[in-house]
Amino acid sequence: MEIRQITDDGEKKTIARHILEALPDWFGIPEARESYIAESARKIFFCAFEGEQPVGFLYLKETGSATAELYVMGVLQEYHRRGIGTALFQRAKVAAVEQGYAFLQVKTVQMGRYAEYDSTNRFYLSLGFQEFEVFPTLWDEWNPCQVYVMSIR
Repeated sequence: MEIRQITDDGEKKTIARHILEALPDWFGIPEARESYIAESARKIFFCAFEGEQPVGFLYLKETGSATAELYVMGVLQEYHRRGIGTALFQRAKVAAVEQGYAFLQVKTVQMGRYAEYDSTNRFYLSLGFQEFEVFPTLWDEWNPCQVYVMSIR
């Protein structure tokens, strides 16, 4: 497995589409998925490859002069629990420090709502993120938004 930074906006969109469409339990709302794909352009973007096959990606989005958000991350389900997400995150964290950010944040559905997202919450906590705040209706009442933060300096 190899982690590469992707700079071509078309390649970013192709990879994002390939991975997100294969993960309907997390990215099943077409409008949201298409937004993630479109927004991948011009972002700090990393992809995990098995040979030449993309198996996971993430990208960062600036949310403030000192903060970047791990805006979207996806790893093909058959590659879960192999360290790919952690490896992607570690590369992105280094890039965020190099870009001068002091903090990273990530948003997900609050723990205790859905088993898929409980695993996601545990993953972010295992990386060292800490609970910041829950926004009960940021997305909608069925999906309360949990915000996690991390200092990276």
